[in-house]
Amino acid sequence: MNRIDACANVPQGVTPADRTFVSGPLTGADVTVGRGFRAESFRAGDLSEAMDPLVMVDHYVMTEPTFGAHPHAGMSAVSLLFEDSEGLFRNRDSLGHDFDLQPGDLYWLSAGSGAVHDESPRGNARIHGLQVFVNVPQALRFETPTSCLVRSEDMPAISTADYRVRVALGESNGVCGATSPSIPMTILDGTVQPGGRFSHGTAANRGVWVQNIEGILDVVTGEATRRLAPGQAVAIRADCNATISIRNATRESLHFALFDGARIAETYVQDGPFVMGSLQQIADMKAAYEAGQLGVIADSAAGGV
Repeated sequence: MNRIDACANVPQGVTPADRTFVSGPLTGADVTVGRGFRAESFRAGDLSEAMDPLVMVDHYVMTEPTFGAHPHAGMSAVSLLFEDSEGLFRNRDSLGHDFDLQPGDLYWLSAGSGAVHDESPRGNARIHGLQVFVNVPQALRFETPTSCLVRSEDMPAISTADYRVRVALGESNGVCGATSPSIPMTILDGTVQPGGRFSHGTAANRGVWVQNIEGILDVVTGEATRRLAPGQAVAIRADCNATISIRNATRESLHFALFDGARIAETYVQDGPFVMGSLQQIADMKAAYEAGQLGVIADSAAGGV
């Protein structure tokens, strides 16, 4: 169980020109579950407030059903599938959904007062993506659960000879995608060609997470440059408007994901899939789940596409 003070200082580095606080390159923990799931896992409990508003990021490959039906509450669970995924990813939840995510899709589950969720690869599928837990202010933890599905074909792209960036959610460079069902958030999934550079502008009081999926990239923010090896990430806190650039100084293309969300800046407690304001609220939510009060996933043999 992690108690996280989201008002703590960020010691990794400051760029005084535009008051952005930039972490050093971050490396996730290697996580393997069963035979069908492996991930590079990042937890806010290990990084203090640096990830705000994110609580967890798993960069994963999944080939077999692994976790089964499980609860969420007080946060949002976001699945971003990369386009190189193979096959279908069945998504079911207690909101009544039963459908297949396809390569490139995004699903956002705002768990609020509690929901039950299950995602599993169909036969012979290889799912490559990010599983992200997004925090919410304490005042929103007990809202009615809701969700948002964004199909790959509905995501606008920002494209030049140097880069192609899908706007999975939010806005970048004047291109608008779907709107977050929870806190303000932009999610980008992009590739940059050798010698290319992509820039994204963020507003004040935002937290930005850049995840290197493939290749070697430089994240440039104000006077700070961080070089990320494959699988590494960087966390940025912007106290005022700032520009974050993804630069490719190598001879191979690179693949990155970027999350830009409104900072929460509140102390909270995480225990697995629950994010609450106190230990008592965590205990109450566990009891509610055990009593069947977070809902159930209806039985369905096939599901939809």
